[in-house]
Parts: sequence; structure tokens; C-alpha cells
Amino acid sequence: MADLSLGIDIGGTFTDIVIYDPGAGRHHIWKEPTTPGDPAEGVIAGTKRLLATGTVAAKDIARVVHATTLFTNALIERKGARTGLITTAGFRDVLEIGRERKFELYDIFIEMPEPLVPRSLRREVAERLDQNGALEVPLDETALMDEVEDLVERGVVSIAIVFLHSYANPAHEHAAARAVAARYPDVSLTTSAEVAPEIREFERTSTTVVNAFVKPLAETYLDSLVERIQGLEIDGPFSLMLSNGGLTHLDEAKRRPVQLLESGPAAGALAGAFFGSASGETEVLAFDMGGTTAKISLIDGGEPSIAYSFEAARTKRFAEGSGLPIMISTIELIEVGAGGGSIARVDELGLLKVGPESSGAEPGPACYAKGGDAPTVTDADLLLGYLNADYFLGGAMAIDRTAAEAAMGPLMATTGLDLTEVAWGIHDVVNETMAAAARVQITQRGKDPRDYAMLATGGAGPVHAYNVARKLNLRTLVCPPAAGVGSVIGLLMAPARIDRVGSMVSRLDGLDWDAFEALYKALEDDARAVLKGTAAELDRLQVRRLADMRYVGQDSEVVVGLGPGPFTRASNETLVEAFEEIYRQLFTRTRPGVPIQVVNLRVSLSAPVKGGGMEMARSADGGEAALKGRRAICFGDPHRFVDTAVYDRYEVAPGEVIEGPAVFEEKESTLIVGPGARCRVQADSTLIVTLPADGD
Repeated sequence: MADLSLGIDIGGTFTDIVIYDPGAGRHHIWKEPTTPGDPAEGVIAGTKRLLATGTVAAKDIARVVHATTLFTNALIERKGARTGLITTAGFRDVLEIGRERKFELYDIFIEMPEPLVPRSLRREVAERLDQNGALEVPLDETALMDEVEDLVERGVVSIAIVFLHSYANPAHEHAAARAVAARYPDVSLTTSAEVAPEIREFERTSTTVVNAFVKPLAETYLDSLVERIQGLEIDGPFSLMLSNGGLTHLDEAKRRPVQLLESGPAAGALAGAFFGSASGETEVLAFDMGGTTAKISLIDGGEPSIAYSFEAARTKRFAEGSGLPIMISTIELIEVGAGGGSIARVDELGLLKVGPESSGAEPGPACYAKGGDAPTVTDADLLLGYLNADYFLGGAMAIDRTAAEAAMGPLMATTGLDLTEVAWGIHDVVNETMAAAARVQITQRGKDPRDYAMLATGGAGPVHAYNVARKLNLRTLVCPPAAGVGSVIGLLMAPARIDRVGSMVSRLDGLDWDAFEALYKALEDDARAVLKGTAAELDRLQVRRLADMRYVGQDSEVVVGLGPGPFTRASNETLVEAFEEIYRQLFTRTRPGVPIQVVNLRVSLSAPVKGGGMEMARSADGGEAALKGRRAICFGDPHRFVDTAVYDRYEVAPGEVIEGPAVFEEKESTLIVGPGARCRVQADSTLIVTLPADGD
């Protein structure tokens, strides 16, 4: 019996499904159009298609790993549960007060993010703990239940409970949750102590409310999906990808779905790190472009960077403060509304714009012939010769070139441009949008784009990567095998990982070292208990301790990696040195004589999972069989198409060197290599493209 892995990633346009056999190093892939009305339907349909081929059997699937943007989309579209908030008397309006900062200082018409919970569903209860967790005002449970009763009568099905200073003492939140659960067992509950036990009232409240907003959806969807997968006689354990790039088990995902908001993009970053390192590149710009969005993340030293907060559902794409703050561990990335389904239009100034609006899975780009009639990036790519209408998804999906041409008609009439000029304009504008996002990501780190190699994944990523890389003056482009389902590949190689945080605000020179060590151990025990519910190999467990630290008087902290412990008073100098090293890297100098303060303690526990990892098998002999034919492709001048060799990606052999221009086709994606470039095939069939220098 083979121990197969089933990976599932639900995107905005396609649901990617991979069954991987670690013993043979072979994978079986299918891309099923996403079914927005019931995302599980597309998962089941695609899995059935793979099983129906007879190459794999359901009984041999030993584990299922899943990533989804469903909860992120529900947040962006405000389609979560009707949610109420119970908070300490006097703090009802913290979601609207926020930090009292405007993301556009001089915009008198600015619209700040609207709270997920309207004021009528935010209720106050008498209770109070001080900053150390000591009792000041007892919890009024009678008043609590009166407020909850009214919320339930108003149709609330999920409640967030956020009391002042519960990070120091969660007793009141736990008591409130027990009382509500006893009387209203069908109401979904979220306490801030379980999802964001950190200081900062606004961010903690926002995170708790987001979790409550999506929690009923997560419970219903995940239970339904697992039941339907089991109906296919697949009985392996079910794991989900977290935003931090690790896996967790089903119950933890249902309890804290806020941790899954960036699960799909995180998996793509893992694939970028893995294949980048396998190609000898440790500084990588991971570029994943699907049907709806493009995700860009930086890999430094072979590892994706982790952030401990981010903003979701921004009302203005790159404006910090225009979204909902979320306090979770997440792989750092930028997400851009630029994908194959992104719709092109002419704005009020007569300029061509592409995205962020998307045709999605339904109706999809015009060339899908599913009812869409708006001009999209995929339509433009088809007209420019990048896509093969007879080999889209390996020929499983018919593509209508005539429909793509018709969709460009209104833009041609408005702009006065011909068909190929409009198509090239769409392609070039969306490339510049993604290149601009990459520049933001890189320059915010103080890095030089030319230090990075680009690694392209996603159905549309390899199509656009060459021209995006050229805009960034990159010299190397890496395209791994099965690039079109790169996020699922990342899923299948991901470790189990749980991050935990606890607040302990204290100057180092007055730190209670026993309490400091005890909190770290408590956080590690909590994370270890969750890992036991996964398929993690705990004998290979890795434990990292970190701390949020700052100089006394500062408003923000830096995250400092610490040693494994245990920590005692003798550790003081070690912590000072660790903090000053990070601080100096970020700000070039330290502040002598200023006391240092600890704010939060963090732990990260990770372990590989059974059946994880990835090794691609090779069988191609190359030679003439790899050359499929030739077709005319546009490489910049819309009035000049270049006769270009088209290769079967599955047949190019390791060691081959192919001069551009060239096209490499596989079922899930197409790599475009322009004139002057050179492509080398690695042993695992990864394609390494050396781009021409400027002026070449």
C-alpha cells in the first residue's frame, strides 16, 4: 500500500489538486474550475477525476492537506457570520477609534475601514482587571447574559469576547464564555485570550472579531469538506495550511480560522524557498500568479520572512492603515489584484487599467466561453501567442480565440488601438503593476532587486515572469516542474508548525526571571499539545524562542530570536546582546544608557510530517521529441511577432540548454522565454533561465 498525499488549494479561478507518491517521486495533477457557490464541490469533482484515471486509489491516500482563500474572500466581501462583540464597559467603540491615524493624512474625504461589527451589535459589560491582571471590578454575569440574549434575538450567531487586560489574566473572558456556552450552545464563541493574548486593545479586538466573523463559515465548510472527502473512501488525517507556512489539524483550524487567512499564498512561498534552494538560489523573489491575484514574497537566506501582524481587506491596496489589523504569524508577502482573470478597462483619464476586478471562475475570461465578455489578461495572453488554445489544461478545456477577440472590441473602439496593441497594452500594464508591487516589497527591506532570482509559479506566473523579471532588471528566472500548482507543492512539503504568544511587559533590569521562563514553558506546552494532533514527527521537533523588545519609551518593538533557554538572571546579557544586534541591523545604531523592555514572548514549534517533502522523478530523454512545433509570439513590439520554438516541458531532458525565444508547455502552465535568454534544464526538470542584460 502506497502512502499517497492529497493536496488541495482553492483559488479564485481554479482549484488545484495534486496526488503525490513520495515513494516513486511522481505527482498526478488536476485543475478544476473553482465553484464559488460551494467550493467543496470543485474539490470533490477534481479529486474524482484524478481517481477515475485509475493511476491512484483512494485507499492509498494516507493524508490530505488543504489551503484555501475562502476565509480571506469572506472577509474582503463582508460575507461572514452576523457577529456581536462583548467588551469591557467604556470600550465599545475601540474598533472605530483605532489608532486615530489616517492612512492618507491630507485626504478630507477619506473612508476608514468599516468595522465588521456595527455599533448596535457591540455591547459593554461591567468588569475590570488592571494591567497586571489583578481584579478591580468583578464580572457582572447577569448584565452579560442580558446583553447576549438581546444579541441572539437580533440574529447574532457568533460572539467575540474581548475584555481589558485579558492577556494578563483571562479569567473574566473564560467565565463569560462558559456562561454564554451553557445557555446558548449553538452560538459560536471567540475569546481574545485564545486567538490574540497580546497587549494593544485595538489590534487584539480586531483580530478576535475577524476570527468570530469567519468561524461559523470555517466550521460548516471544513466539516462538510471532510465528510465529502471521506465519502470518496479517503480516510487519511486532514491537515490545513496556516499563514505562517505550517500545518495544523482540523480542530485547531476550526477554533482559530483567523490563522488561515494567508494559507494559500504561504504555501506558494514555501515552494519558492524549496525550489530556489534546490537551484542554488537562496535570495529569491517568489512570484505566484493565478487567475485572480498575484502573490510576491521574498526569500532571504533560503527562508521566507515571518511577520507577526498584517492587514487584511485593505480599502487602498498598498496603504498601511487602510485594512483590518490582524495579530497572527504570517509569511510576509504582497498580494496584488492581478491575475489571468483581471479585467481591463479605460479609466476617466483615458488610461488603460487592469484589475483588481476579476472575472473569477464564473464567468471567467471571455476565451473560456462560459459567458464572460470582458477583456482579461488571459484573453490578451492568448492573442499574443503565449497560450496554446489546443493545449489549455493539457487540452481538457476548450479555448475560444474568437471570443477573446470580440472582448477586445470596446477597448479598441475607445482607445483607437488595433487588436494586438490592446492585447500588448493589457499584458504590459499588468506586468508593471506586479513589478511595482515587487519593488515596494524589496525596497521596504532595504534590498536591491538585482540581488534576487525570480521563481515563478501559478497558472499565469510562468507566462508573465520573463517580462516582469526584465522590468526589475533581474538576471535569473527559475521555473520548477508543476509550476502551475506550485502552492499545492508547497503544501505537500510543509512541516507542522504552531506559533504561540503571550504578553509580559517588563524592563529587563526588573524582570521576574522565574515567571519569564514559566511563560515560555507554558506557551511551548500549549503548542506541543496541538502538534500532537497532527502527523508531526515529534522526535524531530524544533523549538524557537523569540521576544518582542524595545527601548523604554518607544511605541513599537522588534522581534528578537533568542536561544533555546532555560532563561535565568544570568541570561540578561545574552538578551541585551541579541536585542542590540537586531536593532543595529534595522537602525544602524543602538541607544546607550536607555533601559530595554520586554513586551511579548513568542514560541514557534515545528516538525516534519510523515509523507512530507518532495522529490520529482524524471524520465524524459529529450532530443527531437521535446520540440512540439513553432508559433508566432509577440515579445514587445505589437506589430512584430517572432517565430518561436515550442517545447514539451515533459520531454526536455536534464542538461539541455535551449536558446530563447522559446515556449515550454505543460498541462498547468506555460513558460515564456524571450529573445536573448538562455534556458538550462536541471536534473529535477527545473528550468533555469538566464536573462539578457539591459541593452542585449
